[in-house]
Amino acid sequence: MELGIKDRVAIVTGGSMGLGKAIARELSRERARVVIAARNEARVRAVAEEIRRETGGQVHAVRADMTQPADIARLVQETVDRWGTVEIAIANAGGPPGTRFETTGAEEFEEALQLNLMSTVRLAQEVAPHMKSRRWGRFIALTSISVKQPLPGLILSNTARAGVVGFVKTMASEMAPHGVLCNAVCPGYMRTGRVEDLAEERAAHEDRPAEEILDEMASRIPMKRMGEPEELAALVAFLASERASYMTGTTIQVDGGFVQGLM
Repeated sequence: MELGIKDRVAIVTGGSMGLGKAIARELSRERARVVIAARNEARVRAVAEEIRRETGGQVHAVRADMTQPADIARLVQETVDRWGTVEIAIANAGGPPGTRFETTGAEEFEEALQLNLMSTVRLAQEVAPHMKSRRWGRFIALTSISVKQPLPGLILSNTARAGVVGFVKTMASEMAPHGVLCNAVCPGYMRTGRVEDLAEERAAHEDRPAEEILDEMASRIPMKRMGEPEELAALVAFLASERASYMTGTTIQVDGGFVQGLM
């Protein structure tokens, strides 16, 4: 399928590993011009070079901490200085640590909101004027299946990511008349370092092996396996494309059937 995003300018945050890296690679395969951002400068530069070699595409690396407003502004400005605009933005940040209600302080909630919600809000505020001026844009936020089915032991993520969905849904209504489409994608249990870290945290709390936790996670998925990052990246590339021209304000899970609700 021709997605029609050749030479479109895309930013992918959290792009040096896991889902972000897979999304950056998929967009580059579709010949978009991709800027990947992450906190670790050496790693993000190495990943940009890896994707360039693999796809032959135009990939640029920027060191940016998405909890820092100045870094977000600099990321967008550097992209515009390099390629003239921003047309696709993927808001992706790592999740906060696993905690429970009675042992979680207010300051931890504030940190989670900065990491997941406010980083999304600030990126949207920076890129929206460029998309609006061109009357074409795609803003896609990665959240979690926890926005549809809260997960035990993840009260910080359950709280912050639900806010992301509310924000994206509202932004979608306001930006649709300007040709800017906004959607949220909810990864289920994907084979990433993040899921392995959560398994380690649960294993320590429950005093049992992490591998047992991972097997248990997979057993609860109707497809009886975790997803691969590339499977989620394919959906994100579609939502970023010309083909998704009548989709906005949606919240779509990629979860192998894990979420049991009707909506």
